[in-house]
Amino acid sequence: MTTERTLLQERLINIVRRFNQRKVLVIGDSVADQFVFGAISRVSREAPVFILKHEQTQTIPGGAANCAMNLAALGASVTLVSVTGEDQAGKAVTEKLQGSGIDCSAVIATPAVQTTTKVRILAGESHSTRQQVIRIDYDGQAPADFRLRRDLHENVVKHLANTDAVIISDYNYGVVSAELADMVREVAVARQIPVLIDSRFQLASYTAFTAATPNQDEVEHLLGRRLAEDELVTAGTELRKELQHRALLITRGARGMMLFEEGVEPLEIEAVGASEPVDVTGAGDTVIATFTLGLASDASVSDAARLANYAGGLVVMKRGTATVTSDELIDSLLR
Repeated sequence: MTTERTLLQERLINIVRRFNQRKVLVIGDSVADQFVFGAISRVSREAPVFILKHEQTQTIPGGAANCAMNLAALGASVTLVSVTGEDQAGKAVTEKLQGSGIDCSAVIATPAVQTTTKVRILAGESHSTRQQVIRIDYDGQAPADFRLRRDLHENVVKHLANTDAVIISDYNYGVVSAELADMVREVAVARQIPVLIDSRFQLASYTAFTAATPNQDEVEHLLGRRLAEDELVTAGTELRKELQHRALLITRGARGMMLFEEGVEPLEIEAVGASEPVDVTGAGDTVIATFTLGLASDASVSDAARLANYAGGLVVMKRGTATVTSDELIDSLLR
């Protein structure tokens, strides 16, 4: 092992060890990720389909709630501003969040909305690994009530004054409005704290923030075309300029990441870990959580991106909507 490699390891590990001193505010759409496990028992007489014998159902925080779970697993103090329904899925998500030490005082539970729920059916033979065979989405409606939006705004204002970083996690279910995003930007600029954006469908509307972490498919959707390998550098450079972000971190699955930073040459970061992921569900939440904590812990943009790359490589080897701990991250860095 070279001295340069050892110094890089030490630098990254020291950053991770500062994670537990940071407070992060997450604003966005919470999702209930539900996993229904079953064993194939026989073929139905009613139709040429398998009958599954139900084994168990797990409900896990997804969306902005999963981002909060990842931050907490990495050691940060986390507050979540979000909305859930007063339904079983919403209660299950909130209980899991509170059980992980996340401040849910700014999560509004209301009968006016249904908790967005994504049900994944995992099936297999009795002694085989369960594989996802279908997903059923129950999409919640946007919180349109004036008083509800006012309460969301007030919750954000209250917690912005005492946080080291902000993540806006927009899954297009209406928690984050343009007005709310503008207010967050204004306060964050005044306080000089990083604000990172994860927006699957509205990335172009989030301009002049610290950074965004889209995957390559999301970038191609935004640009309206597929990108050849030799087009990514030019496209990413231009997109970062258009968004007016300090940095743009594009995740590329097994091909690693590409970092675009203002005033710096693009940096290609090779993937770490196994080449075949077990499950990529929620991996983007792990990446943005780690990247944010790195920046909040005074890391350079490139070092924060390297840490996010390691965390992403770990979480895709876990089944379901998973998290990575700071100990796991340090162990990966040492290996």
